[in-house]
Amino acid sequence: MNGHESHREQPAQRIRVLLADDEHLIRGALAALLALEDDLSVVAEAASGPEALAMARAHSPDVAVLDLQMPGADGVAVAASLRTDAPGCGTMIVTGHGRPGHLKRALEAGVRGFVPKTVSAQRLAEIIRTVHAGSRYIDPELAADAISSGDSPLTAREAELLELAADGAPVAEIAARARLAQGTVRNYLSAATAKLGAENRHAAVRAARERGWL
Repeated sequence: MNGHESHREQPAQRIRVLLADDEHLIRGALAALLALEDDLSVVAEAASGPEALAMARAHSPDVAVLDLQMPGADGVAVAASLRTDAPGCGTMIVTGHGRPGHLKRALEAGVRGFVPKTVSAQRLAEIIRTVHAGSRYIDPELAADAISSGDSPLTAREAELLELAADGAPVAEIAARARLAQGTVRNYLSAATAKLGAENRHAAVRAARERGWL
């Protein structure tokens, strides 16, 4: 080894990134674009919520870039789990469906970045650096929408039962799954439907999902 080689400046430590998105083409393209950044390294990819958790435990990323809607567990649920499983990992949500309720849930889960999928790869790289530095970045339009829409009027139990009713299940089945009396379930669903100004519980489910409250 030549003497001057031992004194070469060592490259700065790269930010280790986990990418989780069930759309393989988008995830692959994003990984390729982020790999062009000198200070970023995509150390793992995942196509579902459970896979993202497993990859985070195995690879100890600095930042996890999570799609909001994934099979098994959504990005917010993954972020909430990572607060315990990988407390040193900053989390951010990238979504094509940035509804107000999703942002509120994300912030409660400790997410430090919340951006739409329309963001450029270069801008995403900048936000990854921001999150890694311990700061927060919320897309201004998504934040404005969240402020204007207000909080969900539904109680936790009403939201839970609406979610159980989402696939058209009859009251008897919902009652069995929730371990409640059928009359109690009807009362909760009626209250939720009224609060949302919907014609029936099916319309209430749609209305709540459009606002990100389910």
